[in-house]
Amino acid sequence: MGKAKKISLILLIIGYIAAGINHFRIPAFYISIIPGYLPYPQILNTLAGLFEIAFGLMLIFRPARKLAAWGIVLMLIAFLSVHIDMLSGHTQIGATQVKPVWAWARLFFQPVLIVWAWWHTRSS
Repeated sequence: MGKAKKISLILLIIGYIAAGINHFRIPAFYISIIPGYLPYPQILNTLAGLFEIAFGLMLIFRPARKLAAWGIVLMLIAFLSVHIDMLSGHTQIGATQVKPVWAWARLFFQPVLIVWAWWHTRSS
């Protein structure tokens, strides 16, 4: 594995484990951005956090790395609905209304994250 890919992998591991932990540290933030048409937002938040932590940990181990990376790709595709819903302009995080510029930025960045995870589905 090249140096750039190794650094990328380390950042991915840290990022997903940290993001997963945040689903439990500050659940209100994540629950507030789950679209209203999705049922059981608390359960969805818990599942997202568990999967992010699990995939982050799986990335550490070479035999599980490809499966974890594909799991992240699929998870990020599923999360697109959240980012698209934020464009409606009615999403609030606490007392703060999500501005369209941030919603567009998040939507734009999602394919970057997908490609980043996809890179780790490829053999080194």
